[in-house]
Amino acid sequence: MKTSNSPVACTRTGNFPIGFRRMWFEWHKDLNALLAWANEQGIGVIDLGNDAEQSVAIAAKSGIKPGSIDLAEWQGMISPDKSVRDAAVAKNSAYIKACAAFGPMNYFTVMLPVKPELPRAENFGYMVESYRELAPVLEAHQAKIVIEGWPGPGALCCTPEGYGEFFKQCPSSSMGVNYDPSHLLRMGIDPLRFLREFVGRVYHVHGKDTELIEEGLYQYGNTQEPTFGKGHGFGAMNWRYTIPGHGAVRWVEIFRILAAAGYKGAVSVELEDENFNGTTEGEKAGILHARDFLQGC
Repeated sequence: MKTSNSPVACTRTGNFPIGFRRMWFEWHKDLNALLAWANEQGIGVIDLGNDAEQSVAIAAKSGIKPGSIDLAEWQGMISPDKSVRDAAVAKNSAYIKACAAFGPMNYFTVMLPVKPELPRAENFGYMVESYRELAPVLEAHQAKIVIEGWPGPGALCCTPEGYGEFFKQCPSSSMGVNYDPSHLLRMGIDPLRFLREFVGRVYHVHGKDTELIEEGLYQYGNTQEPTFGKGHGFGAMNWRYTIPGHGAVRWVEIFRILAAAGYKGAVSVELEDENFNGTTEGEKAGILHARDFLQGC
């Protein structure tokens, strides 16, 4: 049961529950204390890691729902070694079946290959093969894969090209998007156009923004490393991740598009912002500032 009399925080447009992603922060390690703090702040959703067999049950006792849980094995799904891929599919299948006891779940992943140095099309083929094999298990348990488009080393499914081709080759409705406009904006991709194109596949949303730094773009461009300049935490010379409202994302329009499409999920703050990260006090403040901003959108 919830311990706070505060109403659960939701967006003004769409009435989507506002939560946050459990991170590597020291104060996030004690799950019971984290859940108690969330309840005190009227936050009813937390994105959990790949220990969901334990953490989801603990969260449920405090009235907190999981917005997403991490898929058990990511990179093994995109390995050139068939035995490694088979083992990853088996591990993820067992995990999904175990977690099904808690109801339908969103399984968060980033499409990171074991060997990013291989040709992208080759890794793409391994990815499609693995997720096609996993799809029947997901479908049987009304579960969804939610792919975040973080453009990490060799990452696939970061751009409209990647997502579009993946859904074409792996058309199961169990495959979806973890919509995070901060990554799109950083790459120069229109996050609203992307959302309109893929909204039917959006099963989870991250509340994270990006500040575009014009002076940094002028001084350093976007193709070379700086010679003397120092980049930003959670960013580079001409961009940085921020909490919602401190960047260039149009959140009200995002929520309008989601609401019109019948989106039923949550918006989870993923706190990566140099103005708040680094101390418990700052990180708590960052989540709460993000919550308050999103409540007004």
